[in-house]
Amino acid sequence: MDSETVDVSARVSNLTADMICLMVFGRKYGDEDMDDKGFKAVVMEALEIFDRFLEKIIHDHVLDNNKSEKKKEARDFVDTMMEILESGEAGFELDRQHIKAVLLDLFVAGMDTSATAVEWALSELIRHPTVMKKLQKELEDVVGMDHMVEESHLDGLEYLDCVIKETMRLHPVAPLLLPHQSMEDCVLDGFHVPKGSRIIVNVFAIGRDPETWVEPEKFLPERFIGSSIDVRGRDFQLLPFGSGRRGCPGLQLGLLVVRLVVAQLVHCFDWELPNGLLPGELDMSEHFGFVTARAKHLMAIPTYRLRI
Repeated sequence: MDSETVDVSARVSNLTADMICLMVFGRKYGDEDMDDKGFKAVVMEALEIFDRFLEKIIHDHVLDNNKSEKKKEARDFVDTMMEILESGEAGFELDRQHIKAVLLDLFVAGMDTSATAVEWALSELIRHPTVMKKLQKELEDVVGMDHMVEESHLDGLEYLDCVIKETMRLHPVAPLLLPHQSMEDCVLDGFHVPKGSRIIVNVFAIGRDPETWVEPEKFLPERFIGSSIDVRGRDFQLLPFGSGRRGCPGLQLGLLVVRLVVAQLVHCFDWELPNGLLPGELDMSEHFGFVTARAKHLMAIPTYRLRI
């Protein structure tokens, strides 16, 4: 069979959208679920018209629960939120509008950020074939060539963690994090910061600071071998998820999705660029927005490599 060029960016975006839908809403939603507009188009316009989409999801859950005489065995986030709403025991103001706002945050933030992190990781691996082979070797040793990567394998994939950390150092999906605000007057490194000041943390610059990192512009996962530096907000030289009370609440879920998807893509396939493009010629231009994604979709040719 002839090799086929795949739009990896689009496939990964669809995959992460489906995963988030299953975890948050309890099912996948396709284009056919949103009339003529199409599901992905609705997501892109979510800030303007999200109410209709999310109202449909809540309505579907209410109908399903009313039809069923017993509680669903597999409960999702919407089920939990609706149960709290209907109980009247939340302890704070909670109505359907609040629930829809939380669902929008979970879905849009989870889909965009995870997909973008996977794109950057695979892009860097394709650009660095030696790193790709080293990661594939670890996957062969830990998982084997007769099995797909499963969540239970992730704890044993140390080099994968190094690759993910290095990707997030060079390509934090939210390079300026979310805005912070000082709660009181303070002095930071000699600068007076008045109470109520809006603080922007440039984690992109921190991750490329030559006073902190050796050869900061190079993709070198080996720098994390034997290092205690982590991405969970304890080490201020690497803060892709922020830190403290303003840290990303989806850190654990995001890490799980990114590690699992990258591991599966690398373990199941060898990758090459189309049209004879060499690894070092891959365009790594960025598109700056709420998340900093690739400016151009990642196009690559996969070749299946497992024995199943």
